[in-house]
Amino acid sequence: MKESDRRSLIVLPAVVLIGALLALAGSDGGALWGSVPVFTLAVVVAFLIQWIAFIPAFLKQTEKYYDLTGTLTYTAITLLVLFATPDIHARSLLLAFMVLAWTLRLGTFLFRRVSRAGKDDRFDEIKPSFIRFLGVWTIQGLWVTFTAAAAWVAMTTANPVALDGFAWVGLIIWGIGFGLEIVADQQKARFNREPANKGKFINTGLWSKSRHPNYFGEILLWIGVAIVALPTLHGWQWVVMISPVFVALLLIKISGIPLLEKKAESKWGSQDDYRVYKENTPVLIPKLW
Repeated sequence: MKESDRRSLIVLPAVVLIGALLALAGSDGGALWGSVPVFTLAVVVAFLIQWIAFIPAFLKQTEKYYDLTGTLTYTAITLLVLFATPDIHARSLLLAFMVLAWTLRLGTFLFRRVSRAGKDDRFDEIKPSFIRFLGVWTIQGLWVTFTAAAAWVAMTTANPVALDGFAWVGLIIWGIGFGLEIVADQQKARFNREPANKGKFINTGLWSKSRHPNYFGEILLWIGVAIVALPTLHGWQWVVMISPVFVALLLIKISGIPLLEKKAESKWGSQDDYRVYKENTPVLIPKLW
């Protein structure tokens, strides 16, 4: 067995265990669906959707529907949480809107991008291995759960709180982040569609202010969601405030910026214009001038 497969055998149960612990903490004092905490049900379904989608993906050796499955998971569970909770309150509706608007926009964008490209080369070495490919789908279940945890826990609270200053401040921050992400993605997509830009890096628009403005928007919008959710939390539910921290760490230290920076360095690192761009453009937080 390859070393990478052995690592996956360790990672898989660890990921599921972390998901189970989060489900337990987030369900503390939350609403029930019958005798089952709604948040626990949400976590279980998040993993089940990934494992079901993994079967045809592995058989066909395709990652084409990976991002789309993530979108389906966010959408299905947000609606499940909304309607499985006995009382629907204004904060729940606001949080549902914030999660759904984000996931439907981003999921559609990512699916179109991978459809145009034909594949996502991050999966080239992973797909042939059953255990490694299963691992990335399982990790997506945990990623979805951690990312949306604050919203889902606030939506399943047994002690709803009326819309207040936290709700409006959080919505404004979410709106700024959402707008930044949309504009950055559109600018890069438009740049890449131009034949004259083939093989070049983007350094215009928001990309002249930050090397990863879309990721900055992503982090900002989840901070907004957490602020909206904050007044409803109590007891062990406070664990879900790790949600925006998780998103930031994932993008800054693990699967986002490090991979893209390495790829960019290998493509343009020898070019003077790229070195100047890299030296004068912040990696994440946009410069204001």
